[in-house]
Amino acid sequence: MGASISIDDSGAVARAVTNDVRDVNISTPKAVQDVTGLDKSAIERLQLLADGQVDINGVFNDAATTGLFTVLKTVPSTSVIRTTSFAVSGQTLAMEMFYSDMKLSRGGGGELTISSSGQLGDGAVPTWA
Repeated sequence: MGASISIDDSGAVARAVTNDVRDVNISTPKAVQDVTGLDKSAIERLQLLADGQVDINGVFNDAATTGLFTVLKTVPSTSVIRTTSFAVSGQTLAMEMFYSDMKLSRGGGGELTISSSGQLGDGAVPTWA
């Protein structure tokens, strides 16, 4: 597929974490408000603010400076916004995200995985370029 993902570390240095990422979900929803009056037979809505969310899952790798764990291990102890960029097929989506958690999970076979979630943090509308 040729996709790439980079996330800023806590020092605002972009790190390519693509090698450690097993799967990622990116969404760019917009809020809507129901403004349906009593005179309507169907719902009317107004489109409101844009948002962005990232759920990322990967393998534990603390040896690499660009490993997913190495980049996200400061999430519990810092409150910094992190540029998260996703590139595929010549298209790039970059969003300023706050990561709110970093989870480690050990499976029955011994595999150690990492997952984290980010939410849009700077008020800029997520835009593909």
